[in-house]
Amino acid sequence: MNITYFGHSAFQVDTSGKTLLFDPFITSNPLAEEVISVDALHPDVIILTHAHFDHWGDTMEIARQSEALIVSNHEISQYIQRQGYENVLSMNIGGSVEFEWGKLMMTYARHSSSFSDGTYGGTANGYLLYSEGKCVYNSGDTDVFFEMQWIGENNEIDLALLPIGDLFTMGLVGSINAVKLLEPKLTIPIHYNTFPPIAVETKRWLEMMEAGQYSGKVLKPGESLELN
Repeated sequence: MNITYFGHSAFQVDTSGKTLLFDPFITSNPLAEEVISVDALHPDVIILTHAHFDHWGDTMEIARQSEALIVSNHEISQYIQRQGYENVLSMNIGGSVEFEWGKLMMTYARHSSSFSDGTYGGTANGYLLYSEGKCVYNSGDTDVFFEMQWIGENNEIDLALLPIGDLFTMGLVGSINAVKLLEPKLTIPIHYNTFPPIAVETKRWLEMMEAGQYSGKVLKPGESLELN
């Protein structure tokens, strides 16, 4: 399984011969625009955590050029279908679905969700991805919540993707508390340094992770990680 970070919360996962793309915010993302172009992305599946512009991003353009399946909550799926795109899979919190390449489970996220035009975007979500014998937890935009302990107890998490940028999500301290509950083998931070209001010192985050004897890695935009 190969994980590529495009900045903010945009990730590509190549697994079992398929390409999965999470929260494809590329255009107007100063981190992503330096390393990838929208027309270079041809995923098999686009997976959305919620409807905010910095996660919805270039979903429709990428979907139409790739004919990708879009996985999201029910409200986002309806919004997409109203735009004439039918290749969608609607989920809700706690639900899971099996694919030939693995399994997805939708989890709770403590956050809001709406489109830029004011349309309600349902609840914000995270996902557990199971593929190639690995478990990846993408929390989406969220604060820490105590039910993360159940997620950690019920899953041997190989990789957790957790926001650290503060202001709109949990910050450094919150992310460390989330790691304590989840107990992942490795954590990669997301949702930080895209814009000045969510600027943080990743060096400080790494120091806090090391102090707790947790494993963390900061990926630069465009950098990949092989999860073995």
